[in-house]
Amino acid sequence: MNGVLDPREVAANLSDHWSPRIVAEVNDSFVKVARIKGTFPWHLHEHEDEMFMVLEGRLTIALEAEVVELNSGQIFVVPKGARHQPVAEEECLIMLFEPKSTEHMGGIVHENTRTIEEQRTQR
Repeated sequence: MNGVLDPREVAANLSDHWSPRIVAEVNDSFVKVARIKGTFPWHLHEHEDEMFMVLEGRLTIALEAEVVELNSGQIFVVPKGARHQPVAEEECLIMLFEPKSTEHMGGIVHENTRTIEEQRTQR
């Protein structure tokens, strides 16, 4: 994927909540955007850190030891092996940075689980 893009615009145009779309690749990592609302299931990524950036709105990330609140423009890195649960009370647009080896939902099979191929297509 080459050229200039506006991640907020791409995320805002997604039709499904909790269905990330890959918008760029940087070395061995994907840059993804998503439109989210509601509560995502608890999960973890055993071997990969996951960075969340709020493009628009507000995101809560529950961890076992703390709760992190993010507003537009803020980032937080969930360390590898940390169980977490993203929550967006109102619709929120986010960008994710994660290694290409990261399984969506950490390998849990759920109605929200998306394969890498599904994340490459417009939803």
